[in-house]
Amino acid sequence: MTAITTIRIDHDALPTPLRHKTPDAVAEAIEAALLEVGISAEASDLFSHFKIELPTDKLAAAATVLAGMGLI
Repeated sequence: MTAITTIRIDHDALPTPLRHKTPDAVAEAIEAALLEVGISAEASDLFSHFKIELPTDKLAAAATVLAGMGLI
């Protein structure tokens, strides 16, 4: 069984370009960006934050992608 890591990103922490998109579009953009580098992740919009679930062994690569998007 693969260990899963959950990353939470507050809506208020979104960079300006993403802040103007709908929450569902932001979640889709996150999933697509991660998938481009081979990381299958599930991003969802919750009340006050986005939740991203991904395999723990892909965490370092995901952090690089999310940093490039200005999310962390």
